[in-house]
Amino acid sequence: MLRFHSLILCVFISLIYGCKQAGDTKKDDMAEVPLYSEPFRPQYHFSPPEKWMNDPNGLVYHQGIYHLFYQYYPDDIVWGPMHWGHATSEDMLQWENKPIALYPDENGLIFSGSAVIDHNNTSGLGTADKAPLVAVFTYHDMEKEKAGGTDYQTQGIAYSLDNGESFKMYEGNPVLLNTEFKDFRDPKVYWDEDSGKWVMALVAGDHLRLYSSENLTDWDYMSRFGSDKGAHGGVWECPDLFKLPVAGTDEFKWVLLISINPGAPNGGSGTQYFIGDFDGTTFTSDQNEARWLDWGTDNYAGVTYNEAPGGERIFIGWMSNWTYARDTPTEVWRSAMTLPRTLSLSKINDDYTLLNYPLSGMSDLMNKEIDIDLEIAPNSYEAIAMESGNQSSIHFTCPLVSFSLSLTNDSGEELVIELNREEELLVLDRSQSGLVDFQEMFSKIQQMPLDNLPEGDLEFDIFLDASSVEVFVNKGQFAMTSQIFPTKSFDELIIRNEGSKELIVPDLRTFSIKSIWSSTD
Repeated sequence: MLRFHSLILCVFISLIYGCKQAGDTKKDDMAEVPLYSEPFRPQYHFSPPEKWMNDPNGLVYHQGIYHLFYQYYPDDIVWGPMHWGHATSEDMLQWENKPIALYPDENGLIFSGSAVIDHNNTSGLGTADKAPLVAVFTYHDMEKEKAGGTDYQTQGIAYSLDNGESFKMYEGNPVLLNTEFKDFRDPKVYWDEDSGKWVMALVAGDHLRLYSSENLTDWDYMSRFGSDKGAHGGVWECPDLFKLPVAGTDEFKWVLLISINPGAPNGGSGTQYFIGDFDGTTFTSDQNEARWLDWGTDNYAGVTYNEAPGGERIFIGWMSNWTYARDTPTEVWRSAMTLPRTLSLSKINDDYTLLNYPLSGMSDLMNKEIDIDLEIAPNSYEAIAMESGNQSSIHFTCPLVSFSLSLTNDSGEELVIELNREEELLVLDRSQSGLVDFQEMFSKIQQMPLDNLPEGDLEFDIFLDASSVEVFVNKGQFAMTSQIFPTKSFDELIIRNEGSKELIVPDLRTFSIKSIWSSTD
């Protein structure tokens, strides 16, 4: 109880002055910087008030509130004993920071998981008029791990009768034991209407395992998937299994998300997906190769919301990479989340494709600044002032031609996005974008093949925040997310025609994006 009250006090003080980071050699300097105004602090992406954050957890919508729980260590800005942090939103734009939701207990640390609303009180943890919000998570027992066994990751539950404001651990934890797998974690649970049971997707090293339950406390093994499918450069993590309609048809397909670390196409962490079918017991897919939700280095461990209004499938990822996550140059907090994105399924040239694109509500934060048409001769360029710098969005369409787009500042820092027409390749180069020398891989040039393109022009949307860039092509047919750490805001956009014909850009628009933290400045 003392720890809980101390947390409340710290959160209250931090909202006004900002809690100083323990062990920070720049305490005195940072004490004068208002919370959410620090160098590199995202202005329209979620980041915790202070300390370490990684995977999003427990994404669920209930009684008008979107819950974002997340892996959290409240004592430092590097990974440590995991808790569940908590924030809420009514619109997925503005976020309210909440007290820590789950603390480690005698069963272990609180690793990743999901949350559900037990509307029918199958668990018996609710009341006649209050459906419990049930968190399902992985326990990690550090002592058992050190002892060298394979029984140190199990699954537990906790429940809330006040819509996530407080939780109580289930007295019968853990609810799913394990003695076989070293890596046995990240349960994503949902209610399956067809079978009238709860389904749990969980990963065990190199494959997915599916379980079912009638009450969230007693679980039965059903099937496995994936040892011989997709990418296996590292351990599988953070599964998510859901059904989506195929745009423009009466067809539905099942989608499985699997994060992997290492083994992503541009190094380190990444998220692959499989498209297939699920019969209530077994997931099957004819897909053997890896397909990537996002080709950038900084979109990992993402999962989707349960119970989102209108059946929308909303995704959030951790905007970092385990290769350098502990080294990024922030001082009060570390890590942010991607923009919330809508997932949809389309058939493009007879190929099922998972699209991910920012929520339409983002437009509520955006104000148009520039709206121009460009005609750029071969080997020429246009320079455009960026009034809102690293708090902007850029939108344009153009043919499949070779060009480069550079964001620059007067310190000589530059972020380059280049389209190579001959190789149908999009390249992101952050090697000169600011602070990059904290880890060797961070300077590596990232590439995204633009295969299976439909006919017509390409549509680009680029979202630039204080320490990130998210690139979307064709409404999310392709996506690329990357952290950046410029020492000054980018204030100029340079578009170069690298091809042999005139480059026509009929609708280049830039937008300023409001801070979602203005009330805490």
